[in-house]
Amino acid sequence: MTDRNEISNQNELSHEQSEELLIVLKARFEKNMHRHKGLEWTKVQAKLDANPEKLWSLNEMEATGGEPDVVGYDEEKDEYIFYDCSAESPKGRRSVCYDREALEARKKHKPENSAMDMANAMGIELLTEEQYRALQELESFDLKTSSWVQTPSAIRKLGGALFCDCRFGHVFLYHNGADSYYGARGFRGSLRV
Repeated sequence: MTDRNEISNQNELSHEQSEELLIVLKARFEKNMHRHKGLEWTKVQAKLDANPEKLWSLNEMEATGGEPDVVGYDEEKDEYIFYDCSAESPKGRRSVCYDREALEARKKHKPENSAMDMANAMGIELLTEEQYRALQELESFDLKTSSWVQTPSAIRKLGGALFCDCRFGHVFLYHNGADSYYGARGFRGSLRV
């Protein structure tokens, strides 16, 4: 039988892991000020220190190649917004179909996981189309890869799912069967702290 402390500690980093991650996040924050003009790292870190479960999710984003960084601040909710800012769709999250339903519907050659299941397990959300387009305003991402984005239920009910990429200096929105998966398609996530 698992005790309650064991369960609550599953999504927490050790002190050493937290310190290592904060060093990486701070360096990325300072190197990419164009993504978060006017924001201060000390205030971001204070929020992270007060929310260790969010630091755990950021570590998951980092471990799968997402290179999370602050892309905004919601004054009304007093939350910092992190997105995956890796140049290409995170390597550790590629070759996945859209969701559990799509994964279970495949009879042959199933991928190992789905984007929605991975995001839920990491404590993050897939970017919406609007968020993806906002990210592309900061700099160009997914020039060689593509990323699943949240799909409206009307499209998903018909078996489809949406993904985006950036080609020829433009962001494109496409559709595919939700059960499809490709080595160059993953997903980008968001996290509010």
